[in-house]
Amino acid sequence: MAKDIGIDLGTANVLIYVAGKGIVLNEPSVVAIDTRTNQVLAVGSDAYRMVGRTPSNIRAIRPLKDGVISDFDITEEMLTYFINKLDVKGFMSKPKIMICAPTNVTEIERNAIMQAAEKAGGGQVYLEEEPKVAAVGAGMDIWKPRGNMVIDMGGGTSDIAVISLGDIVASKSIRVAGDKMNTEIATFIKQKHNLVIGEHTAEKIKIEIGTAKKDPENLKETEVRGRDALTGMPRAITITSDEVAEAIGDTVQLIISGAKEVLETIPPELASDIVDRGVMLTGGGALLKNIDTVIADALTVPVIISESPLDNVAKGAGILLEHYVKSPKKETQEK
Repeated sequence: MAKDIGIDLGTANVLIYVAGKGIVLNEPSVVAIDTRTNQVLAVGSDAYRMVGRTPSNIRAIRPLKDGVISDFDITEEMLTYFINKLDVKGFMSKPKIMICAPTNVTEIERNAIMQAAEKAGGGQVYLEEEPKVAAVGAGMDIWKPRGNMVIDMGGGTSDIAVISLGDIVASKSIRVAGDKMNTEIATFIKQKHNLVIGEHTAEKIKIEIGTAKKDPENLKETEVRGRDALTGMPRAITITSDEVAEAIGDTVQLIISGAKEVLETIPPELASDIVDRGVMLTGGGALLKNIDTVIADALTVPVIISESPLDNVAKGAGILLEHYVKSPKKETQEK
């Protein structure tokens, strides 16, 4: 028998949940291609190690941009590779797949995501909105008539939603998240220190000393190596956590503004539920130091970081898939 799977098709990482086994795959959404032959050389972790380090004929491509497919064929190749790697297909049957998308994707983008999953070897494909899936994966009971608010900060998009009775009441998807923070860190270091750094280095800085607000009492430092913008020679500098907070400040504020917009549009009864129950933070962005206190201060409601923020969407996809297979709903996007 084929094993049903839930897929978190993220801009930065692909996570796959297999029914009965849990999350069995977590790899970067990167494919390395030989431009002369159009042949796929590596997928996932192997391809990620090549980013910024390839000769001219090899390109490391991220086929998803801002949470949606920017290169359909490469996405299909990547999904096929991962699904084959997991050996989830049955002798006579194909796995049912639950896959997630940001809340503001167009019909064309939805179809592209579903088609990619089908062509990669899926049988019946269900598509669900990311914040709803993340809320389920974070352990929220979204089926009762009460407000649940979730902010899912991924690589390409930050999805904000208020959910009640198993559906989204109000939502907003903004195309700024972890990747944008990496870009802002690289830009800041170039402008302030005349040092050019790559995507990998920017992400490493964010993970090591990244913080959402300046905190002079708990200042952290890290050494950064790159290319001097003036001389072109390799150089190393030291930067602080306060500098990182300054670099990513605009992105943090955009996410907060999006959350405020969603709160302004919901019925007062749901707003009172959120004052009681707080906001759930999920996705890789939830791991950024002090992000919970910055959002809590701005929204004046409690903010909770989910237990395993990186896994919530994939886990939720697996749980929802079981829910839909047992009691299929007409409104679910499926083919």
